[in-house]
Amino acid sequence: MSLFISNAHAAAAPAPAGGGFEMMIMLAVFGLVFYFMIYRPQAKRVKEHKGLMSSLAKGDEVLTQGGIVGKIVKVSDEKDFIVVSISEGTEVTVQKGAISAVLPKGTMKSL
Repeated sequence: MSLFISNAHAAAAPAPAGGGFEMMIMLAVFGLVFYFMIYRPQAKRVKEHKGLMSSLAKGDEVLTQGGIVGKIVKVSDEKDFIVVSISEGTEVTVQKGAISAVLPKGTMKSL
């Protein structure tokens, strides 16, 4: 019977039960990688976008997330909405959060 199957023998000593301290080190390394590669850059982008939204003023030329380029006509502080003039006589109301960039002055004329 033991021609093709070898006999099983019990281990003489149990395996060392390490892993407590090593696991804590691995968890700490994973936490640091998560912080520096995911959380910190995202928090920086959110902070920059909030600064952009608070600095919006009448007359600024902006680009929305939908790709619309226009000039700010009216800023409503209490409602978080702005009115953007796309062309003469055409105005659109958008949320401040939909503004992705403030363009340099004269950008609309060059388009």
